[in-house]
Amino acid sequence: MTIATAEEMDDVRAVEALLRTSLADPETAWSVGSFGAIAEFMRDADETVTELTDGRLGAYTSRGAVAFTPIPGLRPVAYETAINSGWNHAVAFCLPEEACAMTRRSVVTELGPDRDAARDEDRDAILFDLGLDLLAVDACVRSADPEVIACLRAGSGKPIFDHANPIGPRLVELSPNRVFVGRAGRVEVFQPIPPADGKSPEGPHTHVMPQLLKGGRTHAATTPIPEGFVPFAAMHPAHPYKDALGQRIPFRQERVDAFQALLDRWGNPDLVAAKRHVAEGGNPDEVGRGRHLQAARRVAENQARYRRGEIMEIEADEEDPGACE
Repeated sequence: MTIATAEEMDDVRAVEALLRTSLADPETAWSVGSFGAIAEFMRDADETVTELTDGRLGAYTSRGAVAFTPIPGLRPVAYETAINSGWNHAVAFCLPEEACAMTRRSVVTELGPDRDAARDEDRDAILFDLGLDLLAVDACVRSADPEVIACLRAGSGKPIFDHANPIGPRLVELSPNRVFVGRAGRVEVFQPIPPADGKSPEGPHTHVMPQLLKGGRTHAATTPIPEGFVPFAAMHPAHPYKDALGQRIPFRQERVDAFQALLDRWGNPDLVAAKRHVAEGGNPDEVGRGRHLQAARRVAENQARYRRGEIMEIEADEEDPGACE
């Protein structure tokens, strides 16, 4: 048995405090996933929410659930990515590469009752791994419905995207719960799977994009994850100029300031310094030529434009599909 050091326990307590505070904020959304497959949880401020009482940090609503267990090695990484005239922000939750791996199944596999389900009522429902072969996440579905279970069992042992697999054509119709699990947390989605019309549904939902999965990447190249770490989850604090559906809202500087505090505590110090250098009037050419340093420069410049009240519309390609951000 490995015993955590005092320093590791201090880190665990700091991460626990971050999670506890952020989970209490209805404007913060959550995700568990990898590049090309992601489950997202969010809730409305007036929505009925039940906190978990089993030792995990998290909560559930009638539409979905989120649960985390702070463990040694779990590292938050706050970051911003520059996109056109704006930016995205998130805090990725990472584990050391040697400690993050899940099962990496490549075929649909029945796992039995989901004893770790957020709600008591779901703990006898049957969990099936979809076999997406993700490094740090098992992407699963769950059901207690005999018809759904029969279909999932009929497709077990085959790749989910195999044309001969009976699950694919019926997945939207059957709409089992989606359960994405990493070493230190999970997101569950209870809502039905929406039609593939290209629009993000309101509330908890999942995205699985086979074309992105083929690359086998754990995160987008624009995401500055430290060497040797792998993200499996993220939190998404309220954004300064767009809502949870990506629609434009009046710019709110206090949200920029709130995320800057997260950057100062959990961000890459070199990127934070580069952004501050530009924001305080320093020469942008002095921040360096690396991809992430240049992104920090662009974020500083874009945020300055918003503070000055310049009008910039959200462009269609501002989102980074499949990224854990």
